[in-house]
Amino acid sequence: MIRVLLVDDEPFIVQGLKVLINWEEEGYEIVKTAANGLEALDYLKSSQVDLIIADIKMPVMSGIELLEILRRDKISDADFIILSGFSDFSFAQQAIRYRSFDYILKPVVKEELIRVLHRLNYQRQGSKTQKQNSIRMEKAYLARNMISLIYGKYDQINLDYIRDHMRWSEGISYVDIEIDNIEQMEELMDEEKRNQQRELYSACLAFLKDDGDHCIFDVTSHEKSYDIGFIYCDYMASNEGETQKEYLERFRKYLNDAMCLPVVMLVGKKVVDISKISNSYGAARILRSFQAFRKKQRIYYYEKEVQVNNNGIVLCKQYLDDLLLAVEQNERAGIEESVERLYEEMNHLRFAMETVNLNINYLLFQLIHLASEQDSYVNQEEIMLYISENVFEGDMLRGGKEHLIRLSCEYAAYLEQLRKHVSKDILHEVEKDIRKNYGKNLTLREYSNKYYLNSAYLGQLFRKKYGMSFKDYLNNCRIEQAAVRLLRTDLKIYQIAEEVGYRDLDYFVNRFISVKGCTPSKFRKGGGK
Repeated sequence: MIRVLLVDDEPFIVQGLKVLINWEEEGYEIVKTAANGLEALDYLKSSQVDLIIADIKMPVMSGIELLEILRRDKISDADFIILSGFSDFSFAQQAIRYRSFDYILKPVVKEELIRVLHRLNYQRQGSKTQKQNSIRMEKAYLARNMISLIYGKYDQINLDYIRDHMRWSEGISYVDIEIDNIEQMEELMDEEKRNQQRELYSACLAFLKDDGDHCIFDVTSHEKSYDIGFIYCDYMASNEGETQKEYLERFRKYLNDAMCLPVVMLVGKKVVDISKISNSYGAARILRSFQAFRKKQRIYYYEKEVQVNNNGIVLCKQYLDDLLLAVEQNERAGIEESVERLYEEMNHLRFAMETVNLNINYLLFQLIHLASEQDSYVNQEEIMLYISENVFEGDMLRGGKEHLIRLSCEYAAYLEQLRKHVSKDILHEVEKDIRKNYGKNLTLREYSNKYYLNSAYLGQLFRKKYGMSFKDYLNNCRIEQAAVRLLRTDLKIYQIAEEVGYRDLDYFVNRFISVKGCTPSKFRKGGGK
């Protein structure tokens, strides 16, 4: 409601204005009346209103004098409407000079007052929209400057803007926030993942409140990633009397409850100044890669997970490179021999677990690199997901010789698939099968088993050819078939939904609107137009 202050020295005029129109119906609320400008001024020094309607001629202080003081001393930026029984244009000129919204002659006519209020409401809505757009643009500009710092591609202008427009302290960390539900995320379409990402971002803003500018929506927009970036500063925890660990755990729990989904945080190493935030971001990205091969946790800290120092840390590069060569050539005997030699060396040197981790991590990254060399389109994060899901078992401590042999052999077979360039024929068969069996419960994993391809690679091939995920392609096919039935049959909409593979009618309608731009009923009535 728009808050209104009425100012007039004649009580019957004030009372008449109160009952002249239905203020609430017009979107206004009279919150105060005053008998002269001075009384109104005293009220405005401690209270805010949106609109002042004042008589031009009053004892003690006139309406024009009140308006002049309010504008000159910047006491209130409320809109102002002058009431007067005088038709002399000089009064209107004075009112206009001090930015009065309008000038109404007494006696006030109901229709005239309503017309002015409608025009004011329309103008305020426009100003509100303009202000909201301005705020959005400022936030977007702030985020662009922050992303420049995060990527380490910034100049002094970027840095100065960030320092001038955000609060900082020592002890700064980049925190990657994401939903930790692999199975569900795999089944969602890209649009649904994006919506979920927006919900996560909104929950972050609700928790951070005044520190919301430290949250960035799309840091990794160039990747198939749906995470949120957060720049943590030590003052945030200090203000709450907490440690960083306590603050982030409370933050994570809030997001977990708000989303009703598990949320995980990856905390990069601390830096002393925002100009070094790219170092913390890089550390968080390393953590993201390591995450697939670590015991599952709610929050991963770089300093804890990557314990690399100069005392006793040895990289058995020669043995690892021998193993990588055997994997690339798909030689099982060579793989077994290389793994034996690698573990003999590590046992001989009595490696601590962090040293074993370092060597295994080197191997894993090199394996991913081998896949990239075979096919430049390979999504590295999907490959890491494939390794963690299909090779590692639960929380098994890495270092098991037999397990590493199995990993290496399976990955060698995977690389061989990449070299065979089998995508064209297999994708043709998958496409034919989808066109024939779209109404059934089809999954990428079933096709990967049928054609002896791992699901990660098949998903990459699918996206590369069709420009969308398998799930989106399947849904588009179903919607096209539903459209044909809507135009050619008299089946009920729920029957059509079931025939093309949807058990949830609301979900079907939403998907149909997303693809066709209208509801199934409207599509049927409009003949597909």
